[in-house]
Amino acid sequence: MDEKIEQKVRHLLKEVVDPNTGKDLVASKSVKKIEDVDDKLKILIDLDYPAKTQIPVVKNLVEAKLAENHIEADVEVKQNIIAHQVQRGVKVFDNVRNVIAVSSGKGGVGKSTVAANLALALQAEGAKVGLLDADIYGPSQPTMLGLKGGAVTKDGKTLEPLDGHGLQVASIGVLIDPDEPMIWRGPLAVSALQQLIKQTNWHDLDYLIVDMPPGTGDIQLSLSQEVPLTGAIVVTTPQDIALMDAKKGLVMFEKVNVPILGIIENMATHICSKCGHEEHIFGEGGAKKMAEQYGVKFLGEIPLDINIRLSMDKGEPIVEAAPDSKVAQVYKEIARKVGVLVSERNKDYSAKMPSIKVSND
Repeated sequence: MDEKIEQKVRHLLKEVVDPNTGKDLVASKSVKKIEDVDDKLKILIDLDYPAKTQIPVVKNLVEAKLAENHIEADVEVKQNIIAHQVQRGVKVFDNVRNVIAVSSGKGGVGKSTVAANLALALQAEGAKVGLLDADIYGPSQPTMLGLKGGAVTKDGKTLEPLDGHGLQVASIGVLIDPDEPMIWRGPLAVSALQQLIKQTNWHDLDYLIVDMPPGTGDIQLSLSQEVPLTGAIVVTTPQDIALMDAKKGLVMFEKVNVPILGIIENMATHICSKCGHEEHIFGEGGAKKMAEQYGVKFLGEIPLDINIRLSMDKGEPIVEAAPDSKVAQVYKEIARKVGVLVSERNKDYSAKMPSIKVSND
């Protein structure tokens, strides 16, 4: 291949900015191949975040830039999601590339609803996604995802994840009687969660979303220290009392060296089901100010919409039930932001490193 052509193409691709990352395709190392195959110029672009809806967007941008300069080429754009670093000393999961904790400082802020819809939004963007319901005292994902039946095991030792709208799901809620209260003390609860996490046979996941228990007690701390987390998301509502507790959750992750991917403000506005009027009934801008205060990303606002609640009660989260709705689009936009932020983390090469054995021979 003529080096001048390759250099020219690479120079042109420096002018093509990925609208999701804000970086040009060369700076983001997305250009994987520029080659001549059978006298035809071929270009391969790899996006390292869930990009099903964005692949045609990036492809069109590249083709338009080349056409402006009278260059013909076959342009292929793919997504390639890889593993990223976790806390030092924590063993990564087999078959799970990235684990993301969805947390809240207190209950009642819609964390589980956000976790389920975020997982489905990542899936809608082409990722392979699992959801771990770690809210041991109030496991709600079986209801929210319409899961049927109990736990499934093939070998009597490990659990198979259940299918919830294509998501691989594990929850303590399918292992217990739903009418029985959970009265386990902290150590027993932590032990049960560890078993659930480590003995579930996840199958080739790009992301495992962990729906954390609310608060910052023993269970949350143990999970943050023992689960290999790529990053954490904090969910809050706008009012001061929720923000106070959300800050505690954020600081907890910082203390155990788990990076904060960002903050989501749930129930940011109320949308009237009669007239569509939107109002900040819980206050305005609290999560944005908190993000600025702690130097983390503000991922977006999710409204208080009756359709979110109705869809969850039916076992069909709104991203699944109404994928083209305004609320579903908000979730998908947040999912893309999360995917991009994960992709900016340092890569994890532990799976490629050879094991070292010490021998007396």
